[in-house]
Amino acid sequence: MLRNITLSADDRLIQAAREKAQGQQSTLNEEFRRWLQSYVAEPDAASRVDALLASLSHVNAGRKFSRDEMNAR
Repeated sequence: MLRNITLSADDRLIQAAREKAQGQQSTLNEEFRRWLQSYVAEPDAASRVDALLASLSHVNAGRKFSRDEMNAR
């Protein structure tokens, strides 16, 4: 069952989004539904950080860096 919701945004932003969707042979409504599905399916930020750290666990700098080295820009 589809339900209606009301969103508020700047007129120019809505128009630009509609034009972009139209350029992709879509509608703003379809694009919002697609975004909403990906938003709900997306893991939380902590899970993403944990996954990133796990994927980088093989990286070894070979030594410890000093506080100054880590903060150098």
